[in-house]
Amino acid sequence: MDGQAGSVPIAHPTRDCIAALLLDRRGDTRPGLRSRERSWSWDQVVAESAARGALGTALLADRPGAPPHIGVLLPNVAEFVFWLGGAALAGVTVVGLNPTRGPADLAAEIRLADCQLIVTDTAGAERLHALDIDTELLVIDSPAYAAAVDRHRGTPLHAEAGPDTLLLLLFTSGTTGAAKAVRCSQGRLARIAYAAVDKYGHRRDDVEYCSMPLFHGNAIMALWAPALAVGATVCLAPTFSASQFLPDVRYFGATFFTYVGKALGYLMTTPELPDDADNPLQRGFGTEASPDDQAEFRRRFGAELFEGYGSSEGGGAVTLAPDAPPGALGRPAHDGVAIVDPMTLKDCPAAVLDAGGRVLNPDAAVGEIVDKFGTRTFEGYYNNDEANAERIRHGWYWTGDLGYLDEAGFIYFAGRRGDWIRVDGENISALTIEHVLRRHPLVIAAAAFGVPDPRSGDQVMAALEVARPDQFDAAEFAAFLAAQHDLGTKGAPRLLRVSADLPVTGSNKVLKRELQQQRWHTTESVYRWAGRGTPEYRLLSRADRTALDREFAVYGRERHV
Repeated sequence: MDGQAGSVPIAHPTRDCIAALLLDRRGDTRPGLRSRERSWSWDQVVAESAARGALGTALLADRPGAPPHIGVLLPNVAEFVFWLGGAALAGVTVVGLNPTRGPADLAAEIRLADCQLIVTDTAGAERLHALDIDTELLVIDSPAYAAAVDRHRGTPLHAEAGPDTLLLLLFTSGTTGAAKAVRCSQGRLARIAYAAVDKYGHRRDDVEYCSMPLFHGNAIMALWAPALAVGATVCLAPTFSASQFLPDVRYFGATFFTYVGKALGYLMTTPELPDDADNPLQRGFGTEASPDDQAEFRRRFGAELFEGYGSSEGGGAVTLAPDAPPGALGRPAHDGVAIVDPMTLKDCPAAVLDAGGRVLNPDAAVGEIVDKFGTRTFEGYYNNDEANAERIRHGWYWTGDLGYLDEAGFIYFAGRRGDWIRVDGENISALTIEHVLRRHPLVIAAAAFGVPDPRSGDQVMAALEVARPDQFDAAEFAAFLAAQHDLGTKGAPRLLRVSADLPVTGSNKVLKRELQQQRWHTTESVYRWAGRGTPEYRLLSRADRTALDREFAVYGRERHV
């Protein structure tokens, strides 16, 4: 069929790998990629990808026997997309590197993933030069890079890959605080792409707005891959910006976007204008947005939202249900998805809910979300047998997430197991945060843990033990945190509890479970992050704590108080 046809799909059989999907786009003149600066047809995207794949292959040849792993440390720019495509065609692996990581974590992830080459920009190169890593850098905003790409243009197009070829290593944080690299083959990503097309209605005439980071599964699995499968247009925003969201949507003519709950929350804090609904958006997909934010978005912007559940590691455990009550994820995708008591290995009983949706029997009803058939889709972590064994137990796939089922069979998310703290759609290590907090000379002991955010997901809270809480200098402590280069931008605690005597276990470990249950409901001093950017803490009064509780009711999350 004519590659210029906007809404008419080009007929292709189902493909079993991403490389084959890319090759199907040869000759397709429909826009495949757009930024504010320029546009590329799908045919041009494939050609640019082939040049990067050839360049990467040539450079990796200088390291014979080493894993063909290419790290990418970039914002959402066209080069990121070209290297995704280039890796697929060349049969090599892209390692998504998170720029919000502190230096120590970033270096550890690069070493763990065996990155032989890193594609970055000048700002990223400055960070990487300070790390103890033996990795070649390609700097995209240098004249040498442009010349290197030019030398590989016109490389004959053919795929060096199949469905079992490892395409992605996507990092997440685990229960121990150590980074884990999730394996994703070309075949698995192709299957995810087709599943997303079926569930969320991707079609060729879609214009898909990508402001979630490309190093994360949200952008790659829920937007880039399905857009490739149907030949839709991908539009890049370097980062998410609440104030820039609607202008970008209108500029690109975007019909679809992805989000995480906190991003949607930021968007809903922007001033409402009478013409907000005057936009081309039709649908959005994301996770962990509050029911109220979802409803308000639909009202204000006139577009449908699909809330999902999943992870980079596993397949879809939940299926959408139009009749799901507010707060529910949907229904289990198949009979193998269950809420399991990790101690007894028995399915938990249904939750009993009050009129406000609060679980009245949490000790019995809340358990871990398990997919008893999930070992078929989990491809494992790279270089981490211990983490693989933790994830697959008794022949089942354990998500690490807590949840419950109501009596009608709808499934709900109830938080993270262990030391995961979910912030803006990413898992943050409590252990890493605690290591930073304990560096302060006046801190005797420290604990970091997740508490519910009034709008969506979790936020980081920390408890500090100091000799004289009445002399705690919140401004000085905020300045200390700002100076800790290995504390990621999302790791700074939003709430601080200051104590002279933190509760401890018999082995003298801080009893985080008790602190997490109490949250800010304590007679001790609690400080809350004020504003954005550099940390600044304000002491909460009794009235402030009551007002914080009320925020949950405003956004339909009173069950989390």
